[in-house]
Amino acid sequence: MTNRHERLRMQRRIRLVLEERRAAFAARDTEPAVDPEATMEIPPPQRAVGRVTVQY
Repeated sequence: MTNRHERLRMQRRIRLVLEERRAAFAARDTEPAVDPEATMEIPPPQRAVGRVTVQY
């Protein structure tokens, strides 16, 4: 089990790594920076409208 000081140190280190990654992604492209951890909206599948008769 980690104590409070170790947890704070780990959180700070994770925050620094994420900031470095974001800066690297932003510097790599001239396009707007994209955060790979960001969630994106997935649209629901399109529903069929109407009915089709199937003949055998």
